[in-house]
Order: sequence, then C-alpha cells, then structure tokens
Amino acid sequence: MIAPKRKISKQRKHKRRSSVWKLDMPGMVKCPNCGEFYLSHRVCKSCGFYNGKQVIKVNKEAEA
Repeated sequence: MIAPKRKISKQRKHKRRSSVWKLDMPGMVKCPNCGEFYLSHRVCKSCGFYNGKQVIKVNKEAEA
C-alpha cells in the first residue's frame, strides 16, 4: 500500500487551501431599460423590467 513519505505540515496544508474560501463577484449586468446594475436572470428592482417586459410595478415616489 502506498503512503506519503513525510507528514505535510499544517502551514503547507493551510497555504494550499487558502484560496478556496474566496468568493466570486455575483453576475451583475446593466439594465437595458433604466441603466441600473442588477443580478442577472432577475427582475430589475429600480424599474421592474425583465427580458424586455414590465413584470412588476415600481413606485418611484416610494423609494425616494
């Protein structure tokens, strides 16, 4: 049976695994209707459009 020749130190092990925890930036895209950034494949919160159609009504006075 094959076994490692030497023990891997904690420092070497942690150094190798240090980049795993980093997260990627979520997929932000610019809304073609209003120009705000929003998460892709979701309704734009500022104007309520998705895929070129208005899905929800957004009150501009309520936000301000």
